[in-house]
Amino acid sequence: MRGMDNPRPVILEIDHVSKRFGALVANDDISLSLARGEVLALLGENGAGKTTLMNILFGHYTADAGSVRVAGRPLPPGNTRAALEAGLGMVHQHFTLADNLSVLDNVTLGTEPLLSWRSRRQAARRRLQDLADEFGLAVHPERLVGELSVGERQRVEILKALYRGARILILDEPTAVLTPQESEHLFATLRAMVARGLSVVFISHKMHEILAVSDRVAVLRRGRKVGEVATADTDRHALAEMMVGRAVTRPEVSHLEPGAPVLELAGVHVPGRDGAMALADVSLTVHEREIVGVAGVAGNGQLTLARLLCGLARPASGTVRWRGAAVTRWSPRHFVELGIARIPEDRHATGVFPEMSVWENLLSEDLRRAPFWRGGRVIDGAACRRHARDLMDRFDIRCDGMDVPARLLSGGNMQKLILARVLSRRPRLILANQPVRGLDEGAIAFVHSQLLEAKAGGSAVLLLSEDLDELLALADRVVVMARGHMSEALPADAVSARDLGLMMGGDLGHRPAAEAAS
Repeated sequence: MRGMDNPRPVILEIDHVSKRFGALVANDDISLSLARGEVLALLGENGAGKTTLMNILFGHYTADAGSVRVAGRPLPPGNTRAALEAGLGMVHQHFTLADNLSVLDNVTLGTEPLLSWRSRRQAARRRLQDLADEFGLAVHPERLVGELSVGERQRVEILKALYRGARILILDEPTAVLTPQESEHLFATLRAMVARGLSVVFISHKMHEILAVSDRVAVLRRGRKVGEVATADTDRHALAEMMVGRAVTRPEVSHLEPGAPVLELAGVHVPGRDGAMALADVSLTVHEREIVGVAGVAGNGQLTLARLLCGLARPASGTVRWRGAAVTRWSPRHFVELGIARIPEDRHATGVFPEMSVWENLLSEDLRRAPFWRGGRVIDGAACRRHARDLMDRFDIRCDGMDVPARLLSGGNMQKLILARVLSRRPRLILANQPVRGLDEGAIAFVHSQLLEAKAGGSAVLLLSEDLDELLALADRVVVMARGHMSEALPADAVSARDLGLMMGGDLGHRPAAEAAS
């Protein structure tokens, strides 16, 4: 990989680009360049302007000032087709797939003349399968996208960009659904493609990925480019400080003596629904004052497990016990009343009510209890707003007032809103499903500190994550899910990311080297 002085020709130039949304300056006089056969990593906090800049590049937005050139030619502003024809491919952070079409239809949509569609379908299927095999991105071409998990949809997005033969590939968090071995394979393939002239803009919050795969790193903060450095000349601590404007440290993890069992699953089977993998003979115990991590490639039963623990799915067989007593009532409201709190996988779709205000979202699970429900009939608006203001201050939720719609919050602030709602109830069990997906270093440190504080206060935490570094850093014990089955729980300090990767690939009986030697 090369440093700052790259002799290769420039393939992409972003020149003094600015973009406003009303009073908000999303991009402020940003200039970047990308050489042929180079990987440029783009870092920045949530709301720093990364996505806006990429949307300008791809033609979704039109810049207020500045220009973009590809291979020396001006790129027409606000023209996605021109961007595609110029050789740009983009994997968006929020998916741009049609739920009612198959994987194959989504990948090939717009690439073939309508009159020749059927005659070329078999060739398209073969090409898609070849790409899927090459990158280790398993998909079923004929499955409807609407039946896929979040992780499986991201695989389709990656394949869609690769299928179009992009020479400039923009990747936004491309490895969130891959095992370590699959990520290594993807990086190796990217390097081979880069060696043949592919250029990549790589957006990731995983510092080790950026340091492993990029040539240069550009850092955005509050809409401006605040730094650019050769990857070989920096480290994760310097990048994190540049990104947030201050030193960032992850919270210290203490392994506590676990308390009584809070949740016990014994031989639980749950049928799959809406394309989700079924649970098969799953057994697990989670105690007070411990974090149990759940690893696994997306689509291997985690969604069904989450639905079960939210009261949205009922087991067909097996036993679910809550604090020693068998659970017999199944509804989301009952599970909230038991003391189970959830941080959902998709904060935009299921974590908030997007059109409701910030204060309404903060109180959405508390409105029918004192002091917010006055006389059993009337919502006490003043009490609600006082409580919401207190939570906004405690959790540092930054927005233009508590009356703004939740959809206007950045990803980090939306996650803080969910945490405030969840943790203010002092739950006995926290179901944290991908709690830091898409967050910057500062927001990640905050979320982790809140989960650890809840654990120290007596809560049990079930942490579902595809980030193995996160699991190994936070969890006391780790289980792995593969094809609806769950491994036995292993001490987190006795397993490696490689061990977990092998188990995620289906070898649930794999024993870590340290355990096998004992």
